[in-house]
Order: sequence, then C-alpha cells, then structure tokens
Amino acid sequence: MSVRERKERERANRHQLIVSTARELAETHGWDAVTTRRLAEQIEYSQPVLYSHFRGKDEIVGAVALEGFAELTASLRAAVQEGTAGREAMAALARAYTDFAAHNPALYDAMFSLDNGLPFADEATPAPLREAFQSLLDPLADHTHPDEPGLFVETFWAALHGLVTLTRAGRLPADRVPDRLTLLVNRFVPR
Repeated sequence: MSVRERKERERANRHQLIVSTARELAETHGWDAVTTRRLAEQIEYSQPVLYSHFRGKDEIVGAVALEGFAELTASLRAAVQEGTAGREAMAALARAYTDFAAHNPALYDAMFSLDNGLPFADEATPAPLREAFQSLLDPLADHTHPDEPGLFVETFWAALHGLVTLTRAGRLPADRVPDRLTLLVNRFVPR
C-alpha cells in the first residue's frame, strides 16, 4: 500500500468517525449538543481537522442525513417482501417508515428537519435520497396515478412525515399510530 493510499484510507476513516460521533452525540444529547468543539474533543482531533472534512455543522448534518436515507431505504425494502403489493405493501411501508422515525429521532431530524444542505426533488439530489424515494415508489407503482406516480408517492410520504412529526411533538397520541396508519392506507388504496 502506498503512502497516498494509506492517507486516503485514514482520511476516510476520520471522516466516518466524525459522522458517527456526531450521530451518537445527537441521539444521546440532541443536535444542540453537536458542536465542532465537542466533536473535536470526542474524536481527539483539533477543530481545524474537522474543518478539513466539513465546512461546518450543516455539512456534518448532511453527511449524517445521507447515512439515514441509506438506512431508511434498507428498512423500507426489507419491509416489503417479494410479490407484496397494494394495501399490504403500503401498510408495511407505513409501519417501517414510522418505526424508523421512532427509533432514530435525531437521525430523522437530520434527514427532514434540520438544515442539511441536501437538495430534494432536484437534478442534484444525492443518490441515497433518490433511492429512498424509489423504495416507496416501486412497491406502490401499480396503485399510483398512472400519469404522476411520483406525486402519489410524494403525498403518501408527506402524510407519513406529518404523522411522525405531530406524534413526536406530542400533538397526536402515540398509542393511536397503528390506527392512523390503517386509516391512511385505506384512503390511499381503497378497497
């Protein structure tokens, strides 16, 4: 292995350490606790080293969000078994989505609530975001509006996000999430 390859590997490892540490701090103490000073202390590097990887906290949040979208995609794809479609697929996606948000609150915030610098619904949208959208679109393709399947999925995703956000804020009782998901699925895929 050349010196250059070793340095690139060390840089990639340090980059991942920063992202992982930021995520840990956020899940444990909230995003307000994630500062470059605290991150530098946690990873035992100076703040200039952090700035050699990220221009600021927003970019760190964006890197965490990209990990989150990859994990959300895996959760959504795992939720829908081969050959499952229609109401059953939509219900599985809805449960997987709300479970993901409930088990990863700081990660979910990085993905959807905080400024992460990631463009949505744009030509520059990163692959992990596109793949998350596709993991919703693929199982629902047969039940979407034929001319605008993306609009159908965007609306379903927005409804799920609204339910997650209102439940997390205590505006909706958490014990009724399953009932709300059943109602949502029944409205999107009529019997």
